Amino acid sequence: MPTDPHNFSLNGKKLFFASDFHLGAPDRSESKIREQKIIRWLDEIQQEAAAIFLVGDIFDFWFEYREVIPKGFIPFISKIHELRTKQIPILFFTGNHDLWMKDYFTQELDIPIYHHPIELMVENKRILVGHGDGLGPGDSMYKVLKKVFTNPLAQWVFRWVHPDLGIRLAKAWSGKSRITNLKKGEDHFLGEDEWLWQYCKELEEKKHHDYYIFGHRHLPLQIPIHPHSVYFNLGEWVNQCTFLEFDGKQAKLKPFRG
Repeated sequence: MPTDPHNFSLNGKKLFFASDFHLGAPDRSESKIREQKIIRWLDEIQQEAAAIFLVGDIFDFWFEYREVIPKGFIPFISKIHELRTKQIPILFFTGNHDLWMKDYFTQELDIPIYHHPIELMVENKRILVGHGDGLGPGDSMYKVLKKVFTNPLAQWVFRWVHPDLGIRLAKAWSGKSRITNLKKGEDHFLGEDEWLWQYCKELEEKKHHDYYIFGHRHLPLQIPIHPHSVYFNLGEWVNQCTFLEFDGKQAKLKPFRG
């Protein structure tokens, strides 16, 4: 659990949260169309944004070699560079597809990278936000794989694979993902088997949060934990294009139609 909350003052503006863009999936042409839609969303919200939270799996694959980053995504990166020149804070979270983010965005764009959930204090509301992969009960196979993928030795070995081969192998692995194949019940509420909801309920017994905001699940969800606490899942942008806005009083899930 995070111990030092990040404090945000809205000054009449809003916080915006989105996740699971999966840029690069399922292929270049479809990803380009989605990339332009994301840019239109960023254009639409920038005047109201006190900060923008990009909550993991922004890329379907991302690995930072010492001198190489994955090819593509220039329009998206240019847009977030433009927003940063306007002094709009942007916070990146790693997901299970882009967990190998290191310091490229921090050095080039002054965008912090978070590998674990963080706590926010905004207008006297306490918020926990993170991607959500590997949290809660179940998904034991992924939890094992995540330990392997985040192991420094495994990353060191992969870094010695030529980028042309390494990125090709990683994209082949990403092609088996849930977002590409629409498997594992992504399109309906799982009741008591909603593992991130269960995780939030366990945390709430230890410490109160007004809102829990996660991605990863690929289904927009708004589920009460008790009358003063709500779990949100942000959904995804391959099919649904949903995001969350918080104005200091109320958090709302919305679709982007632009």
